[in-house]
Amino acid sequence: MTYISDTLDLAPYAERAYLEYAMSVVKGRALPAVQDGQKPVQRRILYAMKDMGLTHGSKPVKSARVVGEILGKYHPHGDSSAYEAMVRMAQDFTLRYPLIDGVGNFGSRDGDGAAAMRYTEARLTPIAELLLSEIQQGTVDFVPNYDGSFDEPTSLPARLPMVLLNGASGIAVGMATDIPSHNLNEITQAAIALLKKPDLEVADLMAFVPAPDFAGGGHIISPSKDLRQIYETGKGSLRVRARYEVEKLARGQWRVIVNELPPSISAAKILAEIEEQTNPKVKTGKKNLSQEQLNTKKLMLDLLEKVRDESDSENPVRLVFEPKSSRVEPEHFINTLMAQTSLEGNVSVNLVMMGMDNRPAQKNLKTILQEWLDYRVITVTRRLQHRLDAVEKRIHILEGRHIAFLHIDKIIQVIREADEPKADLMRQFGLSEMQAEDILEIRLRQLARLEGIKLEKELNELREEAGSLKNLLGDENEKKKFIIKELQADMKQFGDPRRTLVETAERATLTQTTADEPITLILSQKGWLRSRAGHDVDLAQITFKEGDDLQQVLPTRTVQTVLVWDSLGRSYSLNPAEIPKGRGDGVPIASLIDLQNGATVVALLAGQPESYYLLANTGGYGFIAKLADLHSKLRIGKTVLTLDADETALPPILIAPECLMQPENKIVVATAHHRLLAFSVTEMKIMAKGRGLQLIQLQDDDAVSCIQLIDTPELLLEIMGKRGGNQTEKISLAEIDGKRGRKGKLLNISGSLKNIIAIK
Repeated sequence: MTYISDTLDLAPYAERAYLEYAMSVVKGRALPAVQDGQKPVQRRILYAMKDMGLTHGSKPVKSARVVGEILGKYHPHGDSSAYEAMVRMAQDFTLRYPLIDGVGNFGSRDGDGAAAMRYTEARLTPIAELLLSEIQQGTVDFVPNYDGSFDEPTSLPARLPMVLLNGASGIAVGMATDIPSHNLNEITQAAIALLKKPDLEVADLMAFVPAPDFAGGGHIISPSKDLRQIYETGKGSLRVRARYEVEKLARGQWRVIVNELPPSISAAKILAEIEEQTNPKVKTGKKNLSQEQLNTKKLMLDLLEKVRDESDSENPVRLVFEPKSSRVEPEHFINTLMAQTSLEGNVSVNLVMMGMDNRPAQKNLKTILQEWLDYRVITVTRRLQHRLDAVEKRIHILEGRHIAFLHIDKIIQVIREADEPKADLMRQFGLSEMQAEDILEIRLRQLARLEGIKLEKELNELREEAGSLKNLLGDENEKKKFIIKELQADMKQFGDPRRTLVETAERATLTQTTADEPITLILSQKGWLRSRAGHDVDLAQITFKEGDDLQQVLPTRTVQTVLVWDSLGRSYSLNPAEIPKGRGDGVPIASLIDLQNGATVVALLAGQPESYYLLANTGGYGFIAKLADLHSKLRIGKTVLTLDADETALPPILIAPECLMQPENKIVVATAHHRLLAFSVTEMKIMAKGRGLQLIQLQDDDAVSCIQLIDTPELLLEIMGKRGGNQTEKISLAEIDGKRGRKGKLLNISGSLKNIIAIK
């Protein structure tokens, strides 16, 4: 037996099926249309409510009844999806211009869900008329619903660009949309300007539309160039912060009142973030709080005394922040709160929508307005033509009635005597079939003398209206003026002031993540690092592991970055908060940074970024660098001082900025072969990195052993004798003074030069 079956390659089938699914999601669920700004479910909700007669002047009905109507006639999906979309359309904190007037619990800013649809009621808002008022006037196309039993509109005849007014958000397959809301007055003015001058660019339109206008207000601090880039490309990010006021209290006290939040941010979220920072929980897999958590906790507790939510029906948002001390600067206080919480954050903008060509695309401000204007011209043209057809039909009927009024006796005689009165009327009086049918159906009293006067009056009015409609349809300029007049009327009826402040400001940054306190860092010769509180550390109480000893003590502060300088000329940055405190031996510094093979720690540095250091190597080369140039964001650090294979870096020498321009300040260089050279600091070069300049000319296997900055006429050499023990020798600076790069003076000393000390 032979079996015959159709075969299909899986890969092409899967590709086609997935693309069909993706486009179904894109077109049928996720993206709004540029024409009316609605997704399909929203459009069906509005049309169903219009069809049910739930206008703004009617009595609201149960939401469950509306959802049932939507699901049964137009949207064969889950009731929860339809109700959730309906709830969102009723929330004044979500939509800039809500389209549904909800009665009952429709959710809150704090993320509370709406009550079940059996409890809430709904009807349309007055502004929904902008979307629906012309729908029965031939303005849009209708298509059969999912089962062909009803017709539904492909789009709504929006009188304003709702896609920008209320915005939208959605995630499709392979694309997403985040359209912020805008102010009705501004968008309408921009649309009118573009209709008058189609060659306007985005920059010109931004004179009317400076930025989005969020339902909850807020403060947009993004610079104008960023806003322009968003409107020109259709994509970008806004920086939005809460709006607040500093409320003065008695005895110099004050508090901060936040009354507007960024979009999608609730008071509950802010309170939760503050709770998490002031009462942190140990992270999964950890035994204790991290140092970062401890620092943040101390920072917030030192700054903030109380926070409470006083929001109510009169004040939708009212967060009260009380400082720990009134001596704290309010600007610093609110800046820290904004940097640490969602009181300031980014808002994504992605102007993706279905265009007039029924294709998804990312559009700029001008393209959106131009496409909507093209759509508006089409809908107005269709509306005018629909009205003209109705007027001409009515005129035709009334002209027939007028003939009947003038020949009433003959008309009655024909109707009484004729077997086919319609045909006889058409033949004898030149009537059309429609006119004859109308005459046969009207009541005789409609042909009375008084009714005849009304008929002539209506006929004249309709002829005048028909002429006006033909003029509008035939003259594009007149049609534009007509559209502009309607836009201005809508703006006057529904426009309102801007809610969101647009004013450029610096973003809130946390310049100080820990309390500014004095600490002392202790580095051992074998590279163990520890921290002690304060600067009055008793070094006699410090112990080290066997075979180890003290290398360096560095007094600094918790807010200053610590730099590690190694023997290979690399610099590393350390956060003091990462250095263990307490009575232990500390941690190997190699566990905090990634030292290169063969490298050892030469010195720790800390201070103001504007500080200067002399960097030199044993090969006799070096330069002056600003401390800020030594910072590195990587654990592996960065190479600052270039070395040859047999060279090592020397401990950096601090140089005060005022010393750089004073020739009497001398750099003294000593070599292992007891050569000394002093030269003016003004001969040095300030660099960020490199090998630098030659400090001293070395002989054979000689190397630089010590370097110091001296500003006195005499100096003291500290020498370690060959048999141990230290000795000193005083010399005059003039004996070794010279020019940079010379050989220097050979001193007759025994032992090795350990240090150079200025004699005050």
